[in-house]
Amino acid sequence: MGFWEILVIGIGLSMDAFAVAVCKGLSFDGINRKKMATVGLYFGGFQALMPCIGYFLGYSFRDKISAIDHWIAFVLLTLIGLNMAREAVSKEEEKVDSSLDVRNMLLLSVATSIDALAIGVTFAFLQVNLWIAVSVIGLTTFLLSCVGVKVGSVFGEKFKSKAELAGGVILVFMGLKILLEHLGVISF
Repeated sequence: MGFWEILVIGIGLSMDAFAVAVCKGLSFDGINRKKMATVGLYFGGFQALMPCIGYFLGYSFRDKISAIDHWIAFVLLTLIGLNMAREAVSKEEEKVDSSLDVRNMLLLSVATSIDALAIGVTFAFLQVNLWIAVSVIGLTTFLLSCVGVKVGSVFGEKFKSKAELAGGVILVFMGLKILLEHLGVISF
């Protein structure tokens, strides 16, 4: 898996964090660089940590299921993507308060990075430089989360569901691409 594919996956994974960062931006009375950086560091840090955990979990049983690894990658990416798209079109309101305390931010960080854990499992079955992948995913999420706080403070709810939907679609297409490459239908 190349840099551009990892970047696209990083952008897709970042959309949940971006959406929550938009909500955070909505909840703040005023924003500053410290608030933006705090949200970005929590979300980016967890988006980098979770694929590492997933990778090492997946690596432990990689040899046993290598014949179907492309199907596993396809199914995981598709399920994650479809779930993100479902959440995007859901009418259910997400409640996010303006607190930046450790407990609140840890809960939000874990909630927005569970998908990254599954992606890490997928990475264990693919040709991926884990350290480059987690660096790109973490940095992408950091930057998009900082932008999300700013967008939330300026534009409000308008972009939240569109970001989640776009992230879901990206992950579904990446899963399909991996499957089609392994089946020999396409090659990049």
